[in-house]
Amino acid sequence: MSDAPALHVAGLSHDWGRKPALRDVGFRVEKGRFCALLGPNGAGKSTLMSVLTGLIRPAPGVVTISGHDMARARRKALAEIGVVFQQPTLDLDRSVRANLRYFAALHGLGSKLADRRISEALDRLGMAERAEEKLRALNGGHRRRMEIARALLHRPRLLLLDEPTVGLDAPARSAITAHVHQLAQDGIAVLWATHLADELRPEDLVVVLQKGQVKEQGDVRGLSKNGLLADWFSQAMGETA
Repeated sequence: MSDAPALHVAGLSHDWGRKPALRDVGFRVEKGRFCALLGPNGAGKSTLMSVLTGLIRPAPGVVTISGHDMARARRKALAEIGVVFQQPTLDLDRSVRANLRYFAALHGLGSKLADRRISEALDRLGMAERAEEKLRALNGGHRRRMEIARALLHRPRLLLLDEPTVGLDAPARSAITAHVHQLAQDGIAVLWATHLADELRPEDLVVVLQKGQVKEQGDVRGLSKNGLLADWFSQAMGETA
Protein backbone atom coordinates (compact mmCIF):
# COMPACT_ATOMS: atom_id res chain seq x y z
CA MET A 1 0.00 0.00 0.00
CA SER A 2 2.93 2.36 0.62
CA ASP A 3 3.59 2.67 -3.13
CA ALA A 4 -0.06 3.27 -4.01
CA PRO A 5 -1.15 6.80 -4.92
CA ALA A 6 -2.95 8.69 -2.18
CA LEU A 7 -5.92 9.01 -4.54
CA HIS A 8 -6.73 7.11 -7.70
CA VAL A 9 -9.97 7.73 -9.60
CA ALA A 10 -10.85 5.80 -12.78
CA GLY A 11 -13.96 5.58 -14.96
CA LEU A 12 -16.06 7.48 -12.46
CA SER A 13 -19.60 8.39 -13.52
CA HIS A 14 -22.71 9.47 -11.64
CA ASP A 15 -26.18 10.72 -12.58
CA TRP A 16 -28.70 12.67 -10.54
CA GLY A 17 -31.78 11.03 -12.02
CA ARG A 18 -31.70 11.94 -15.69
CA LYS A 19 -29.14 14.66 -15.14
CA PRO A 20 -25.52 13.54 -15.69
CA ALA A 21 -23.13 14.86 -13.04
CA LEU A 22 -19.87 12.99 -13.73
CA ARG A 23 -18.72 11.26 -16.91
CA ASP A 24 -15.74 8.87 -16.99
CA VAL A 25 -13.66 10.97 -14.59
CA GLY A 26 -10.13 9.76 -13.97
CA PHE A 27 -6.99 11.19 -12.32
CA ARG A 28 -4.51 10.42 -9.53
CA VAL A 29 -2.78 12.32 -6.75
CA GLU A 30 0.50 11.01 -5.37
CA LYS A 31 1.73 11.37 -1.81
CA GLY A 32 2.91 14.88 -1.02
CA ARG A 33 1.27 16.53 -4.03
CA PHE A 34 -1.09 19.50 -4.04
CA CYS A 35 -3.79 19.00 -6.66
CA ALA A 36 -6.24 21.77 -7.48
CA LEU A 37 -9.68 20.71 -8.68
CA LEU A 38 -10.96 23.52 -10.90
CA GLY A 39 -14.44 23.96 -12.24
CA PRO A 40 -17.21 26.57 -12.51
CA ASN A 41 -20.54 26.15 -10.77
CA GLY A 42 -22.25 23.01 -12.02
CA ALA A 43 -19.03 21.39 -13.20
CA GLY A 44 -19.43 18.40 -10.89
CA LYS A 45 -16.93 19.34 -8.16
CA SER A 46 -19.42 18.90 -5.32
CA THR A 47 -20.62 15.56 -6.67
CA LEU A 48 -17.03 14.35 -6.96
CA MET A 49 -16.30 15.45 -3.39
CA SER A 50 -19.41 13.59 -2.23
CA VAL A 51 -18.13 10.44 -3.92
CA LEU A 52 -14.64 10.79 -2.44
CA THR A 53 -16.00 11.28 1.09
CA GLY A 54 -18.30 8.28 0.81
CA LEU A 55 -21.56 10.24 0.84
CA ILE A 56 -22.69 8.74 -2.47
CA ARG A 57 -21.68 5.63 -4.37
CA PRO A 58 -21.07 6.08 -8.09
CA ALA A 59 -21.77 3.56 -10.81
CA PRO A 60 -19.61 2.78 -12.59
CA GLY A 61 -16.19 3.84 -11.31
CA VAL A 62 -13.23 3.03 -9.10
CA VAL A 63 -11.91 5.12 -6.21
CA THR A 64 -8.93 4.00 -4.16
CA ILE A 65 -7.45 5.87 -1.20
CA SER A 66 -3.85 4.84 -0.42
CA GLY A 67 -4.56 1.52 -2.13
CA HIS A 68 -7.87 0.86 -0.35
CA ASP A 69 -10.79 0.38 -2.74
CA MET A 70 -13.72 2.52 -1.63
CA ALA A 71 -16.19 -0.17 -2.74
CA ARG A 72 -14.45 -3.15 -1.14
CA ALA A 73 -12.68 -1.64 1.88
CA ARG A 74 -14.80 1.41 2.62
CA ARG A 75 -13.81 1.90 6.27
CA LYS A 76 -10.10 1.60 5.58
CA ALA A 77 -10.38 4.03 2.67
CA LEU A 78 -12.34 6.62 4.65
CA ALA A 79 -9.90 6.33 7.56
CA GLU A 80 -7.20 7.72 5.25
CA ILE A 81 -9.18 10.90 4.47
CA GLY A 82 -9.38 14.25 6.25
CA VAL A 83 -12.11 16.60 5.03
CA VAL A 84 -12.76 20.34 5.21
CA PHE A 85 -16.20 21.01 3.78
CA GLN A 86 -17.22 24.29 2.16
CA GLN A 87 -19.88 24.85 4.82
CA PRO A 88 -18.48 24.94 8.38
CA THR A 89 -19.43 22.02 10.62
CA LEU A 90 -18.50 23.39 14.04
CA ASP A 91 -20.18 23.81 17.41
CA LEU A 92 -19.91 27.58 17.87
CA ASP A 93 -20.84 27.42 21.55
CA ARG A 94 -17.95 25.12 22.48
CA SER A 95 -14.27 25.94 22.73
CA VAL A 96 -11.64 25.19 20.12
CA ARG A 97 -10.22 22.41 22.29
CA ALA A 98 -13.66 20.91 23.01
CA ASN A 99 -14.49 20.80 19.28
CA LEU A 100 -11.20 19.05 18.56
CA ARG A 101 -11.59 16.59 21.44
CA TYR A 102 -15.05 15.61 20.23
CA PHE A 103 -13.76 14.85 16.74
CA ALA A 104 -10.76 12.95 18.12
CA ALA A 105 -13.14 10.76 20.13
CA LEU A 106 -15.11 9.95 16.98
CA HIS A 107 -11.88 8.56 15.52
CA GLY A 108 -11.24 6.49 18.63
CA LEU A 109 -8.23 8.46 19.84
CA GLY A 110 -7.51 8.12 23.55
CA SER A 111 -7.56 11.29 25.62
CA LYS A 112 -3.79 11.53 26.11
CA LEU A 113 -3.04 10.97 22.43
CA ALA A 114 -5.82 13.34 21.42
CA ASP A 115 -4.56 16.11 23.71
CA ARG A 116 -1.02 15.72 22.38
CA ARG A 117 -2.15 15.91 18.76
CA ILE A 118 -4.47 18.83 19.48
CA SER A 119 -1.64 20.78 21.11
CA GLU A 120 0.68 20.03 18.18
CA ALA A 121 -1.94 21.10 15.64
CA LEU A 122 -2.78 24.35 17.44
CA ASP A 123 0.91 25.21 17.87
CA ARG A 124 1.52 24.67 14.18
CA LEU A 125 -1.42 26.89 13.27
CA GLY A 126 -0.44 29.62 15.72
CA MET A 127 -3.66 29.10 17.68
CA ALA A 128 -2.43 27.70 21.00
CA GLU A 129 -3.55 30.82 22.85
CA ARG A 130 -7.07 30.41 21.38
CA ALA A 131 -7.58 26.83 22.63
CA GLU A 132 -10.12 27.73 25.34
CA GLU A 133 -12.00 30.37 23.35
CA LYS A 134 -15.47 29.61 22.02
CA LEU A 135 -15.75 29.36 18.26
CA ARG A 136 -18.10 32.36 18.17
CA ALA A 137 -15.20 34.55 19.26
CA LEU A 138 -13.03 33.57 16.28
CA ASN A 139 -12.98 35.17 12.86
CA GLY A 140 -13.54 33.15 9.69
CA GLY A 141 -9.86 32.56 9.05
CA HIS A 142 -9.22 31.11 12.51
CA ARG A 143 -12.29 28.90 12.25
CA ARG A 144 -10.96 27.51 8.98
CA ARG A 145 -7.57 26.86 10.56
CA MET A 146 -9.31 24.95 13.32
CA GLU A 147 -11.23 22.85 10.79
CA ILE A 148 -7.98 21.94 9.06
CA ALA A 149 -6.45 20.98 12.40
CA ARG A 150 -9.51 18.84 13.13
CA ALA A 151 -9.26 17.09 9.77
CA LEU A 152 -5.65 16.08 10.49
CA LEU A 153 -6.00 14.71 14.04
CA HIS A 154 -6.23 11.08 12.89
CA ARG A 155 -3.19 11.49 10.57
CA PRO A 156 -4.87 10.92 7.19
CA ARG A 157 -2.85 10.47 4.01
CA LEU A 158 -5.25 12.54 1.90
CA LEU A 159 -6.76 15.94 2.74
CA LEU A 160 -9.85 17.03 0.81
CA LEU A 161 -10.86 20.70 0.90
CA ASP A 162 -13.99 21.94 -0.85
CA GLU A 163 -13.41 25.65 -1.65
CA PRO A 164 -12.08 26.27 1.88
CA THR A 165 -11.37 29.99 1.41
CA VAL A 166 -14.88 31.03 0.37
CA GLY A 167 -15.93 34.11 2.34
CA LEU A 168 -12.46 34.86 3.73
CA ASP A 169 -10.57 38.11 3.21
CA ALA A 170 -7.36 38.19 1.18
CA PRO A 171 -4.88 37.84 4.11
CA ALA A 172 -6.82 34.90 5.57
CA ARG A 173 -7.04 33.21 2.15
CA SER A 174 -3.31 33.63 1.64
CA ALA A 175 -2.49 32.20 5.07
CA ILE A 176 -4.74 29.16 4.63
CA THR A 177 -3.41 28.47 1.15
CA ALA A 178 0.20 28.71 2.32
CA HIS A 179 -0.47 26.43 5.28
CA VAL A 180 -2.03 23.70 3.14
CA HIS A 181 0.78 23.90 0.57
CA GLN A 182 3.18 23.34 3.46
CA LEU A 183 1.18 20.29 4.53
CA ALA A 184 1.68 18.87 1.03
CA GLN A 185 5.42 19.53 1.24
CA ASP A 186 5.40 17.61 4.52
CA GLY A 187 3.97 14.55 2.76
CA ILE A 188 0.18 14.81 2.83
CA ALA A 189 -1.66 14.57 -0.49
CA VAL A 190 -4.10 17.44 -1.02
CA LEU A 191 -7.14 17.80 -3.28
CA TRP A 192 -8.20 21.46 -3.16
CA ALA A 193 -11.37 22.48 -4.99
CA THR A 194 -11.28 26.11 -6.10
CA HIS A 195 -12.02 28.57 -8.88
CA LEU A 196 -9.40 31.13 -7.85
CA ALA A 197 -6.15 31.42 -9.81
CA ASP A 198 -4.13 33.05 -7.02
CA GLU A 199 -4.44 29.93 -4.85
CA LEU A 200 -2.27 27.92 -7.24
CA ARG A 201 1.52 27.55 -7.47
CA PRO A 202 3.54 26.60 -10.58
CA GLU A 203 4.33 23.10 -9.30
CA ASP A 204 0.73 22.25 -8.36
CA LEU A 205 -1.23 19.62 -10.23
CA VAL A 206 -4.49 20.72 -11.83
CA VAL A 207 -7.60 18.80 -12.82
CA VAL A 208 -10.06 20.92 -14.80
CA LEU A 209 -13.62 19.62 -14.49
CA GLN A 210 -16.26 20.95 -16.82
CA LYS A 211 -19.79 19.62 -17.34
CA GLY A 212 -18.85 16.50 -15.42
CA GLN A 213 -15.80 15.64 -17.50
CA VAL A 214 -12.06 16.13 -17.07
CA LYS A 215 -11.14 18.64 -19.77
CA GLU A 216 -7.49 19.16 -18.86
CA GLN A 217 -4.99 17.88 -16.32
CA GLY A 218 -1.32 18.54 -15.69
CA ASP A 219 0.81 20.91 -13.65
CA VAL A 220 0.17 24.65 -13.49
CA ARG A 221 3.48 25.43 -15.18
CA GLY A 222 2.73 23.28 -18.22
CA LEU A 223 -0.90 24.33 -18.64
CA SER A 224 0.10 27.99 -18.28
CA LYS A 225 2.68 27.74 -21.07
CA ASN A 226 0.15 26.62 -23.64
CA GLY A 227 -2.46 29.11 -22.46
CA LEU A 228 -5.02 26.50 -21.42
CA LEU A 229 -5.18 27.63 -17.81
CA ALA A 230 -5.64 31.31 -18.66
CA ASP A 231 -8.37 30.39 -21.15
CA TRP A 232 -10.12 28.29 -18.54
CA PHE A 233 -10.08 31.02 -15.89
CA SER A 234 -11.34 33.55 -18.42
CA GLN A 235 -14.18 31.25 -19.41
CA ALA A 236 -14.99 30.25 -15.85
CA MET A 237 -15.22 33.85 -14.67
CA GLY A 238 -17.58 34.55 -17.53
CA GLU A 239 -19.78 31.62 -16.54
CA THR A 240 -19.89 32.60 -12.87
CA ALA A 241 -20.40 36.31 -13.42
